[in-house]
Formats: sequence, structure tokens, C-alpha cells
Amino acid sequence: MEHRKQMPYTDAVIHEILRFGDIAPVGLPHSTPRDITFRGYFIPKGASIITVVHSALRDKDYFEKPEDFYPEHFLDSNGNFKKNEAFIPFSIGKRSCAGETLAKMEIFLFFTSLLQNFTFRPPAGAKLDLTPDLGATNCPKSHEICAVPRR
Repeated sequence: MEHRKQMPYTDAVIHEILRFGDIAPVGLPHSTPRDITFRGYFIPKGASIITVVHSALRDKDYFEKPEDFYPEHFLDSNGNFKKNEAFIPFSIGKRSCAGETLAKMEIFLFFTSLLQNFTFRPPAGAKLDLTPDLGATNCPKSHEICAVPRR
């Protein structure tokens, strides 16, 4: 983990995978604890609130190419990693995923270990479809892939 800050492109790719993959496009329902006004809209106490994480992850005001896989969304002009406030794949606020920090660490370790040991490529003639299987979560479609050991 100590090398993560020295690997900005890898970190950007992982963040872009989480953004583009959009695994949980809708958050869990919550309710308002009291009457509130948010951006000019009155929301009464007890109203059900559901966050649409997808809209933030594909917001063209925050992501230059929201419909494309583009790791540069998380890199500044010098190639350094940069945070993006619209990056909320684990939701946001007090009710965000409690395991976010652990998940990000495990994803980084798992991803870098795989890339250090294997080169990945599709089988000859295969066409990859990155459109997810839609449901309560967006699951990736099943694909065959060749994992060639590095020497």
C-alpha cells in the first residue's frame, strides 16, 4: 500500500473501473429525520430518499468523457492522481459504505498483484461487450479471458 501514491496511473485506472463499472447505481433508501429544504425543494420528515449514484458517476460537469472508460478523469495535467468530488461509487455522507477504505485497499492489492504476474488479453477473435447485465446491481457480463503468466 505504501507504493500507491507512487502509482498514480494505476490508482486512476482503479478509480475509473469503479466509476465506469457503476456496480451499485442506486443507493439504499433512507428517510429524512426532520423537515428539510434542499436546493429549493421541501422534503418532509420521514420522506424516503434514494440516492442515484449513477447520475454522479456519469455527470458531464465532472467527467470529461462520462460514457467512456477514461482513466485521465483522475489525473491532473502533470499525471498526478486527483480526486473528483463526483466519484461516489460507495455512496456519500454518514450512510456511505463502512467498508470503503478496506475495499479500496483490497482492490488495489488484488489488481496490482494480478497485473504484476499476468498479462491479460481476450481470446483470438473475441469481441468484448462492456454493457452490464442490469438489475439491482450492474454485473459484468461473463467473458473468457487469457491470463498469460509473466516471466
